[in-house]
Amino acid sequence: MMIARRALLLGATATLAGCDRLAANATFREALFSAENFHKWAQRSLMARDALATEYRPDQISPFFRANGTANPNTPDYKAWWRGGFADWRLRVDGQVARKLSLSLSQLRTLPHREQITRHDCVEGWSAIGRWRGVPLKTVLDAAGLRPGARYIVLHCADRMGNGQPYYESIDLVDAFHPQTILAFALNDRPLSVANGAPLRLRVERQLGYKQAKYLTRIEAVESLSAIGRGKGGYWEDHAGYEWYAGI
Repeated sequence: MMIARRALLLGATATLAGCDRLAANATFREALFSAENFHKWAQRSLMARDALATEYRPDQISPFFRANGTANPNTPDYKAWWRGGFADWRLRVDGQVARKLSLSLSQLRTLPHREQITRHDCVEGWSAIGRWRGVPLKTVLDAAGLRPGARYIVLHCADRMGNGQPYYESIDLVDAFHPQTILAFALNDRPLSVANGAPLRLRVERQLGYKQAKYLTRIEAVESLSAIGRGKGGYWEDHAGYEWYAGI
């Protein structure tokens, strides 16, 4: 029987409450009980690294899947890709890899894929359940071959934010190789709409919605996040103080 993830976090709170000796140490307390570190510790310590997010029945799919974040990049490049049915769009894979890749949408669609019906939880407070189809990120990373120094995967996107900076997000290798982390090209048995991230978006099912980067153009393997954006691992982390680890 699957135990709800939120119940596990509550159980972790009770467990930690008994660690009086460690909790008395101010440095330990500050580091462990910061929201981001606690969530990461709880999820990674109390569940297997490949523990699955809840998957739902087809009859539980939401009648409408609301778009999160940008609804249309509306840049010259994106408009040209869209007009051409994304035939000229490519996903670059580079950075700390043995083999750089440039993959078309048709190539991605021919790779072994995974379907999963999961719930999207937005930081704004709404949720929706959808059926996603896509290529496991692991498949693409294995094809590129990560170099020993790679520690993070950075997702670069086509949409530009209000300040003109492109959206980006990042995850560590534990989430990158998780079986439910996919590069999704379809939602509810249809190709992704523009509002939901066409032609390709990330699904990292054990994290909040802002980690689910849309309009992907590049996957970069890096040793450190310090040189990307403002160094905090994502656009909203850089500009609004969001947590880098948004586990749920």
